[in-house]
Amino acid sequence: MTVHTMEEEIAGRSLLSDALARLRRNKAAMLGLFILGVISLFAIIAPNVSPHPYDEIYWDRFNSPPDFENQHWFGTDASGRDLFVRVAYGARISLMVGLVATLVSLIIGVFYGAVAGFASRRVDNFMMRIVDILYAMPFIFFVILLMVFFGRNILLIFIAIGAVEWLDMARIVRGQTLSIKRREYVEAARAFGVSNWTIIRRHIVPNAIGPVVVYATLTVPKVILLESFLSFLGLGVQEPMTSWGVLISEGSRGLEEYPWQLAFPATFMALTLFALNFIGDGIRDALDPKDR
Repeated sequence: MTVHTMEEEIAGRSLLSDALARLRRNKAAMLGLFILGVISLFAIIAPNVSPHPYDEIYWDRFNSPPDFENQHWFGTDASGRDLFVRVAYGARISLMVGLVATLVSLIIGVFYGAVAGFASRRVDNFMMRIVDILYAMPFIFFVILLMVFFGRNILLIFIAIGAVEWLDMARIVRGQTLSIKRREYVEAARAFGVSNWTIIRRHIVPNAIGPVVVYATLTVPKVILLESFLSFLGLGVQEPMTSWGVLISEGSRGLEEYPWQLAFPATFMALTLFALNFIGDGIRDALDPKDR
């Protein structure tokens, strides 16, 4: 056996490569990634494949069932618009809301939680009481309040949902920070005169990122459900643009007579939520040191 081969056998793997290997062995997580990839491709490609615009009204085809002759593969809605391309556009909006709002909550929550956990007890208590006050505000009231001041647009949905979801993220990061800031390497950094901001950026946040990534993957389906709930109440995406929540709201009105109007968007949304939860569970298991 050569020295080179012995070195390869002795060399260990990084935590990231080990987590990726464990994630690849998780069949449910891989299935979730596959389903999410297919739905994402559907959202990107389907509007270019369909011959029908998402906002065109066909006056002679109100509530038409799936029709391959006229290329209405998912049928039409109550306004005579092609449901196939509208489900694809709804996927774009719902996935975009989920990803952007989760990113907003991630940025705000990680920064706020890390500062609160690393600061003095008095500052920490003050910052977390602000979180408690925001927790007490009803979500719908907060959204309506924003709409009164800024009007109704899709950007407002990102801000409203992200501004609420960061509260849980901040609490998770604060708890991790309270544990990490007592570690030896943080005390050593302080002894060498490293600034607090540098310690937070280089030591606190990187070591708290595991639970944060897991929670972020589980936040995406939660945010999609929140957007659907707002759209169901008429506070979300406005016509002629659509989302899965809008389509489900419209389809539920004619469930008995036109079941396809609810079946297609509800199926896509359910598959997406299952896929994201499978991925989140897989990442959690992959990063859990107790399972190694």
